[in-house]
Order: sequence, then structure tokens, then C-alpha cells
Amino acid sequence: MILAGDIGGTKTYLGLFDWQETRVAPIREEKFWNADFESFEEILEEFLQPPAPAEEGDGEEVEDTGVDEDAPEISPTMPLQAACFGVAGPIVDNRCRTTNLPWVIDGHALTDTLNTSCVRLLNDVEAMAYGVLVLEPEETEVVHGERQEDGTKVLIAPGTGLGEGVLYWDGERYHALPSEGGHASFAPGTDLEIDLLRYLRTSFLHVSFERVLSGTGLHGIYQFLRDTKKNEPTWFAERLPTGDPPALIAEAGLTGKPEICVQALDLFVSVLAAEAGNCALNTLARGGVYIGGGISPKIIDKLRDQRFSQAFISKGRYKRLLSSIPVHVILNDKAALLGAASVAARMGTDS
Repeated sequence: MILAGDIGGTKTYLGLFDWQETRVAPIREEKFWNADFESFEEILEEFLQPPAPAEEGDGEEVEDTGVDEDAPEISPTMPLQAACFGVAGPIVDNRCRTTNLPWVIDGHALTDTLNTSCVRLLNDVEAMAYGVLVLEPEETEVVHGERQEDGTKVLIAPGTGLGEGVLYWDGERYHALPSEGGHASFAPGTDLEIDLLRYLRTSFLHVSFERVLSGTGLHGIYQFLRDTKKNEPTWFAERLPTGDPPALIAEAGLTGKPEICVQALDLFVSVLAAEAGNCALNTLARGGVYIGGGISPKIIDKLRDQRFSQAFISKGRYKRLLSSIPVHVILNDKAALLGAASVAARMGTDS
């Protein structure tokens, strides 16, 4: 039995798997909202409690969780062969101080908590990279170029933050490499983006790509347009405080009203495409670019648009090279969890 997790800035997925060699469905899987817990250890403690028995005869439909119902029953005391967790933050000596949470996660300390000698922490996009290797073709969609298999692949994942990672191809197999490229300095490519940088610099000493390509980044773009273009309608201004601003802005941008949200989403997509093109050039990613994270599947209609492709290939003399590199959107939001599980499975067989 192995334990895998995907610890993001907003939510955590945990899954128990009987994974031997190939991808299998989780025996048990749960999602937790990080704001409800003071530490990752609290989430683990709740997850490893025996699941409450289902009540019969209540007349309610049971939600399909994707769990293998034919799998054997498990016990929280059942020994684990290995555990692996993708974490949104840099990993140093199997330890992580999370970027967007006030948590410290120590893989060495978790060996005692989980009663196993094999606990490994990965950067969350590094885990997602391993997940790409076990995804089915229908779990991604190509929005630029054509599918191809071999060659180095690069990942970019806007969500609560911005993650980046690499799958290096050595001619025989892939190796996942972590990166904190999302915190590299934002490089504007148009006059409007230069104005956006100037606007953000009034609030931040360092403006990274994450300040633009994330949920808060989309909200920041909206505020920039509101304050500089003076085109915020009153009805939408009154609606924003009632919900999740980035989600409301994205939804409105997709439906076409109000125009400020369309402009905000278009600017977000252009910057995302430009940074995806940067990542492709930085790694010579002939195997393709993969866009993950929680935002991309929700705005995939915008990523299918010619605006995205044009911004992706707009690199001067390297336009032709980028025209041939495929860009995939990851549709399975459990890619990082699957990647962590695949690593834990290998650890379990090696131990």
C-alpha cells in the first residue's frame, strides 16, 4: 500500500493506492481545503482515520468519487510501503516551507508519523511532470501544434501560484526536474504589459510571473484595467465582493460581459502564452509544453483561440520552431497526485 498527496496552495488531495507497476484507481481518495487546517499533519490525521460507514436507506444518491469499489478494505494501521507528496514550494533536503501557506512539511519527520522509512517530497509541478507520463491521451487536449512523443517536455501550471517544471529526455527515458521559474521576473512584451508592470511595481518590490499568472494575478490585471482604463461597470463592482474575484472575472470574461473582464482574461492568456513560449525555448521542449493548474481547464476556450497561438510563437526568428511545438492542456486535475503515486510505487518496490 502506498500513500500519495498533492499539496497545493488552496487544497490538498490525498490517495491510498495498491499501485504495483501500472496506474490504478485509488482505494481511497479525499480532498481537503487547506484553510481549514493549521498543518499538513492535521490533514494526514483526519485522512487516516477509518472512513465512516455509509448509511443505508436515506434515499440520497452517492457521489461518484472515482474510488475502486471492488478494492479490498483498508485499515489506517495497515503498514505503508512508501509515501510521496507533491508540495507547492521548493524542496531542500526533503523539507519544504510552503510558498503560499504558513506550513513547514518535513519528509524525515513524516517517516515516524506514517510508520514507513520511505517518504519523499517533490515540488508539486515535479509531481505533475511524473503524472504527465501516466496520463491517457484523452486526459490532455492539444491547443497548438500536433501531438508528438519523444523529446524534452516542459510544464507551466497557473493556479493559486505559478509552478513550472521540466521532463528531461535522455534518449531513453524521462527525468522530472523541479523549477521555481514562476518566481522569475515578469518580462512584459507589449506596451500594455509594460504599463501593467509599472502598476504592479507600486505594490511589489519584485514582480514575478506568478504576480500575473495566478488567481490573484488575474484579479491584479483586472484592478490594473479598472484603475487605468476607468471602465468598471457598477453592477460588476458590486458583485465582486460576494464571491471569488478571480473565478468571477474568468467566468465573465468567457461569457463576454463586462468588457473589462474580457480584456483582463485576454491579457492573462497572452502573458501565459508568452511565458509558455519562454519555457519552450529555455528547455528546447520538442516533446511539447503542458499547461496544468486549476485555471487552464476552466478557460480552455480562450486557450483554443488564435490569440494564444500567436502570443506563443511570437519570438522573432524562432517563430517557426515554436510553430512546431505542441501545447497540451492537462484536463485531469489529479495529474500531480498520480505522479506522486507513481514515484511512491517505485520507492515501494525498491525498498
